Amino acid sequence: MQKLRIHYFQHVPFEGLGNIERWCNENSHKLSHTRFYETTIFPDLQELDWLIIMGGPMGVNDEKKFSWLANEKEFIKQAIEANKTVIGICLGAQLIAQIAGANVYKNEQKEIGWFPINLSNEAAKNELFLGLKNPITVFHWHGDTFDLPKNSIRLASSEGCSNQGFLFKNKVLGLQFHLETTKESLETMIQNGKVELKKEKYIQTKKEIESQQDFFDDNRKILFTLLNRLAKEK
Repeated sequence: MQKLRIHYFQHVPFEGLGNIERWCNENSHKLSHTRFYETTIFPDLQELDWLIIMGGPMGVNDEKKFSWLANEKEFIKQAIEANKTVIGICLGAQLIAQIAGANVYKNEQKEIGWFPINLSNEAAKNELFLGLKNPITVFHWHGDTFDLPKNSIRLASSEGCSNQGFLFKNKVLGLQFHLETTKESLETMIQNGKVELKKEKYIQTKKEIESQQDFFDDNRKILFTLLNRLAKEK
């Protein structure tokens, strides 16, 4: 596998790379970051192969509250136009969707916890997702959703949210859910977002979330498969 130069955008301390960092380290990829809660310095786009945009509690239109958000959107746009591999997780996927011309808005229901997603027929036939189990139970923590960008492939849906992911231009991947979650990263998300764990149809309790330990390894394997396949794309 080619050694990649991977840069990631992190919006809050409690939503980091998780198992994406493990994959990068195991494959000796060069990893760098912009953590917007520490700095707003952007890298040289020409020195990157991949850009990964992580999640966060802010919304895609919160430029007045987060002054760096407009510049972040512009950098993501430039990365897509430069034909870089771009991966967005949760907020990151919403940012990509908006940049690609799709609407981002409140979902009818918040999804917080372990819920199954169903791969679309297009995803099941796509080289990235070929042969993956279906449905897949993954971790969710989101209140917003997005329409599909024009000319993108819908990847998955859930009972509570019809658009759970998309593939755009074969190298731009948006995932509403969190395959990267580890036991440690999940605990930090719960600690910082426990106020959202209210009794609703698609919100699990802290106890329910923490009791479902069997999914971590399965999600990591699926994540690594997707990243390995993206890394082999020319």
